[in-house]
Amino acid sequence: MKARFALITLLALVNTPALAALQTMTLSVPGMTCAACPITVKAALNKVDGVARVDVSYPDREAVVTFDDTRTSVEALIEATTNAGYPSTPTSSKSDRE
Repeated sequence: MKARFALITLLALVNTPALAALQTMTLSVPGMTCAACPITVKAALNKVDGVARVDVSYPDREAVVTFDDTRTSVEALIEATTNAGYPSTPTSSKSDRE
C-alpha cells in the first residue's frame, strides 16, 4: 500500500508542471485619450505570452495585468503597450494605495 501511494505521488509530481507564479501589476497609461484607446491597450497586452487577465480603465488611465512571471516580465508588458502607441509605467495598485 505504501509503495502504491509513493508511486502515485511520484507520478503526480512528475506530471505536474511547475506552479506558475502569477503576479498582478498596475500600469499607468497616460496616453489613453479616448474611450477606444483601452481596446488597443488590452489587445496589445493580451498578445503577450503569459498574460492571464487584463483590465483597462480609461477614466483611471491604467491597466491591471495578471501574468505568469515565469513566462513574461514587466518589461515585456511595457514594451507591448509602447509598441501599440501607448507608453506605460508600473505603478502601485489601488489596493496598495488604500
